Amino acid sequence: MSDHQRPKIHPMDVEAQPHPRTHLVSPGSSRSEKGIPVPPPLLHQHAMPAINSSKPKRSCFCRCICCTLTLLFLLIIILAASAGALYLIFKPKLPDYSVDTLRITDLRLNLDLSLYAKFDVKITATNPNKKIGIYYEKGGKLSVLYTNTKLCEGSLPEFYQGHQNKTVLNVSLSGQVQSGRTLMSALQQQQQTGRIPLDLNIHAPIAIKLGRLKLKKVKVLGQCQLVVDSLSSNNLVSIKASNCNFKMKV
Repeated sequence: MSDHQRPKIHPMDVEAQPHPRTHLVSPGSSRSEKGIPVPPPLLHQHAMPAINSSKPKRSCFCRCICCTLTLLFLLIIILAASAGALYLIFKPKLPDYSVDTLRITDLRLNLDLSLYAKFDVKITATNPNKKIGIYYEKGGKLSVLYTNTKLCEGSLPEFYQGHQNKTVLNVSLSGQVQSGRTLMSALQQQQQTGRIPLDLNIHAPIAIKLGRLKLKKVKVLGQCQLVVDSLSSNNLVSIKASNCNFKMKV
């Protein structure tokens, strides 16, 4: 081929050709279909902090305790106010007892040297309250003691006592004491002085009546310190001194 037939090659100006647009993409990133760079996925995602559920529970528990204590405090105030109002309205007083007569119906030594005693006691029970009635319940007892040794015991009757009422009770008491010879000897020596100390104990379970309301049973405990002149059988004893004290026990 001759030189004039060979095609002429013109060198291309590389710098004159337009360069395609390039976008700086960080390593690991990708491109979208439109060529917009997409940031790489987060390799480490920080976990959301766990919510501590113990605080709300503790707060709720504290509120419950505070509410309970407040209700109890209010209940105590209401009860105290009610009790004070009832006291001012009814003005309760303890029942009173007095020993009227004491008769020795039997006092002797048995063959086994035990001491047998039988007394008849007449007492007056007084209800001094103007607006309170008293129910004497089952289980009431009356006993006579000498130097802390029980000589005899009897049961109080069941009855209802109205407002400002006086009721006379005749109670028969009996009992037996072992080793009675020593006790009988001490009683005989004391009788020579003409002053024999005896204790008469009262144990009376009662229920209070306020209007139509019958309240819870309580106990009246009393002790009468007596001084009598004789313990001769079948003899009405003369009571030279009497001092009675009473208290109420729930």
